[in-house]
Amino acid sequence: MKNRWIALALTGVLAAISLAGCGGQSQTPATTAAAAAAPDTGAVKAEETKEETDADRKPETDMTGAVLTEGNGTISVTYVKSPLNVPSIVERDQEIFAKKFGELGYGLSYSDLTTGPEQTQALASGDIQFLYAVGATSVILAAANEADIRIISTYSRSPEAFRLFGRDDSIQSPEDLRGKKVAGPKGTILHELLVAYLASGGMTEDDIDFLSMGIPDAQAALAGGSVDAALLAGPVAYNMEKDGFPVITDGTGLTEATIVVAASGTYIEEHPQEVKAFLEAQKEVLDAIDADQEAAMEVTAAETGLTVEAVKEMYPMYDFDMTIHDSDIEAMKKTEIFMKDNGMIENDVDIEGLIWRAE
Repeated sequence: MKNRWIALALTGVLAAISLAGCGGQSQTPATTAAAAAAPDTGAVKAEETKEETDADRKPETDMTGAVLTEGNGTISVTYVKSPLNVPSIVERDQEIFAKKFGELGYGLSYSDLTTGPEQTQALASGDIQFLYAVGATSVILAAANEADIRIISTYSRSPEAFRLFGRDDSIQSPEDLRGKKVAGPKGTILHELLVAYLASGGMTEDDIDFLSMGIPDAQAALAGGSVDAALLAGPVAYNMEKDGFPVITDGTGLTEATIVVAASGTYIEEHPQEVKAFLEAQKEVLDAIDADQEAAMEVTAAETGLTVEAVKEMYPMYDFDMTIHDSDIEAMKKTEIFMKDNGMIENDVDIEGLIWRAE
């Protein structure tokens, strides 16, 4: 009887060691949490085969619900929903990237980094593989600092959606901003808009008190009266205008507001299949929007906190054609010259060299 109990105990120990070995590979925080929440498998019957146990085990998933396969790890993509990035919102809702990369044996994770400098730094470090919506201004800035970055497609063009707001009607020209406090995100399309607007009046950034901060903080500063003007875009800009804050100018004629999709040159060279899959998925997202625009408007409204009517009102401001047109390249060349002339960059950037084209 005693020997029988010892044998059963040893069986339990060996089963525990076997299960621990299955979980010994590297896991993301999301998969670790999923494993911790899984039911206790210590009571697996001794007569079950390993094949039966593996077949019955549910696949691990990340926070988005995407299946994490064991083969190739995880691809990280930025998720930026502002100013009104309908494709990003629809993509995540329909899990298009997760399905496409899953076919190649990858899991998917989203990065919540939204500012240009944060995104390009994460790309350089390898923490992110695809910047799905990054300002061309930020890419040019990174390239001027010799970062390994390439543009693989266009995300959007939306000059009308980027705006400079005043606290009241006293600011009617660039000259009226002299000595005033202006808040907004540095090194972005909005920053470019501000400098271009000042230049149209023969002024530079040195003629104002520019306070670098994100869009939510800039909005709060303007609403609270601690700044005289703020650079805003997307739902925040829409709501501020509805609340009666005057628009000093938008990007029309000042910037093309080109948003692009980028990856590192090294990643593109070493993972051409993954890049091809990404671009196919990006096209699928746009096709999904065209196939059911009403559904796209509804999910965007839910994600942004806007009404469906507000989303429909803003949507025509955006061109989400992913093709890199000659006009996009020319616009970026003008932006590069503008940034250098205004001291935003020191080194020349070969815009044509930034563009990656599939063979």
